Amino acid sequence: MKLLTLLTTLSLLFTLNAKELKKLDLNPLTKEESNVILNKATERPFSGKYYKFDKDGTYLCKHCDAPLYTSHSKFDSGCGWPSFDDALPGAIKKVIDADGRRTEIVCATCGAHLGHVFAGEGLTDKNIRYCVNSISLNFKENAALVEKKAYFAGGCFWGMEYNFEKVKGVLSVDSGYMGGKLKNPSYKDVSKGTSGHLEVIEVTYDPSLVSYETLARLFFEIHDPTQKDGQGPDRGSQYLSAVFTSDKEENQTIKKLIGILNAKGLDVVTTLYPQDRFYKAEAYHQDYYKKTGKFPYCHVYIKRF
Repeated sequence: MKLLTLLTTLSLLFTLNAKELKKLDLNPLTKEESNVILNKATERPFSGKYYKFDKDGTYLCKHCDAPLYTSHSKFDSGCGWPSFDDALPGAIKKVIDADGRRTEIVCATCGAHLGHVFAGEGLTDKNIRYCVNSISLNFKENAALVEKKAYFAGGCFWGMEYNFEKVKGVLSVDSGYMGGKLKNPSYKDVSKGTSGHLEVIEVTYDPSLVSYETLARLFFEIHDPTQKDGQGPDRGSQYLSAVFTSDKEENQTIKKLIGILNAKGLDVVTTLYPQDRFYKAEAYHQDYYKKTGKFPYCHVYIKRF
């Protein structure tokens, strides 16, 4: 059994890229937890800790503490396991079972087995049910959950959003506009390059799980901070590299990282601005790559630190 567990763990880890592997800090598992999380077993219905659990907060992956679901999406389906009709952005990966009939759900961060997902049952307005083993979950009450926001502009917000949603501790990422004078700008307004706004992402994160500096380092590693006229093939003022900071500490963090990059020979042109009003972009811009199944064309990870 120990050999089987080891082989299963290695199988999960080798599905992750090198960058993600470095970020993983996996929690130790009991024999029962390993049987479900690593060996894909199922706990008995109506026996799990979180089946009738109704506190307000966030459900986390038992293996890596990545946020998966909020209590607002939990409902009683009567099936005997915790049920959710929505997941946090980028938190869940769906895999077709070997029999081709059911769809397994695993943690997108570490690959831990969670349960299965079902659609078309009509149990809620969202018409989807994530059926999850309690033993695959941890829980953090909202009273203990402190959320912070960070704002980065690094070219097309589609690719920025795609990369930040994969970070452990990031609760959500929204694409939008910031920095201009025009109120309630549309994508058409911003794309003209005359509104003064940049394409920006709003990163909502749990600072107990990920630091602002970790996010800022990723920002500098998924776009070219030396490009002066845009990002990749996207040219124009709305695609310039910038960080909108909310306080002195964030400002100093960005300046420190720019100093490190400059010392390495990079001519960083990233501009710092005070945090401004964030205008969320149109719905079709949110989770663009998740919806389309495509991959970013100009946001490729390059280790710089």
